[in-house]
Amino acid sequence: MAKKISLTKKALIPDSTKPSRMSKGLQEQSPSYQRSFSQNDAGTSDDMNKTVEVGIRNTNNSDSNTTVNKPRSSTLKIENAANEVQNSQMGTRATDSARVTKFSRELSGQTVILERLRELSWSGVPPYMRPGVWRLLLGYAPSNSDRREGALRRKRVEYLDCVAQFYEIPDTERSADEISMLRQISVDCPRTVPDVAFFQQAQVQKSLARILYTWAIRHPASGYVQGINDLVTPFLVVFLSEYLEGSIDSWSLSDMPSEKISDIEADCYWCLSKLLDGMQDHYTFAQPGIQRLVFKLKELVRRIDEPVSRHMEDQGLEYLQFAFRWFNCLLIREIPFHLVNRLWDTYLAEGDALPDFLVYIFASFLLTWSDELQKLDFQEMVMFLQHLPTQNWTYQELETVLSRAYVWHSMFNKSPSHLAS
Repeated sequence: MAKKISLTKKALIPDSTKPSRMSKGLQEQSPSYQRSFSQNDAGTSDDMNKTVEVGIRNTNNSDSNTTVNKPRSSTLKIENAANEVQNSQMGTRATDSARVTKFSRELSGQTVILERLRELSWSGVPPYMRPGVWRLLLGYAPSNSDRREGALRRKRVEYLDCVAQFYEIPDTERSADEISMLRQISVDCPRTVPDVAFFQQAQVQKSLARILYTWAIRHPASGYVQGINDLVTPFLVVFLSEYLEGSIDSWSLSDMPSEKISDIEADCYWCLSKLLDGMQDHYTFAQPGIQRLVFKLKELVRRIDEPVSRHMEDQGLEYLQFAFRWFNCLLIREIPFHLVNRLWDTYLAEGDALPDFLVYIFASFLLTWSDELQKLDFQEMVMFLQHLPTQNWTYQELETVLSRAYVWHSMFNKSPSHLAS
């Protein structure tokens, strides 16, 4: 159990979130699509009813700036959204094999229709299909099957060229800032997902360092920012799953051919680049993109659950004190690692709409503990939110978080003025 410590009511942004350099990239537009839920994705009907209950907690508040102005109308919107999800569930009582068949059909054509693939993937991707699906969702692999193999081969060669040019050089050819950045990466790699033994292997840490340093050098607007090391880990695990079987606890890279490891590194590098291209200002100086989304999260929580919002405000708790890390590391440090890939199916299906949808996911995540938070004082809340009781979470809890986020997005997306910065 974590020891209690004395805390002041100031923003407690750890050093690990402070930027060291800056990043740039080209933001790609992804097509619009409709989210859908399968039987096992949206949660149970009871979960959805609870969502409606949470969604209307603040409708009795008279402050029109922070609550729903027309309680009955807003309640109907939430109920309609919940019913939409439930009807989708009832209409798609698909078995696992039927779901796999849908993915197989979408992936078997000469050209993958990304809108349909996103719709399917939002509710979870069959594990053995994840590597190919993630490459497609991020735009790293071409949707045309005839071009795919050649494009991946060229990108992997390009990555190796970059490693040779930037990483595999003596320190005498680096600037002082580059040496400092490489040193910080070498310190952070052993700290990456420390509770999973696989990430403590020397070859794994070497691969992480090569990916991170090469990415940072090629994105000088941000360079390396602590937390980006976490964002590589889902890609590394998913792309390794094409070659390694069984539990990650039994994986070893010691017997893998070096060329396969290089291919996996390249895929991780390019997919990380694609992901961060859509969140350029999250990792530039002062990380304004994250600051903006933290503000929107605060406003959304005030809109959805006024009692807990007022309690946090009364206690002087600032959202930056806990939510900055959530946005910086995309919840990887907050939930068991075996749930991360499922969460990232939804992330990647969102495409360039992901940053705004994160606000809804994180609001749902936070309000999982609404009742508990209202019983805590400032110091207790900080300790609680920094050590959330998610260690025993299963897919059910995660699906419930996503289903609530879906409902709230359905309710508020058409009237975003309450989240205006």
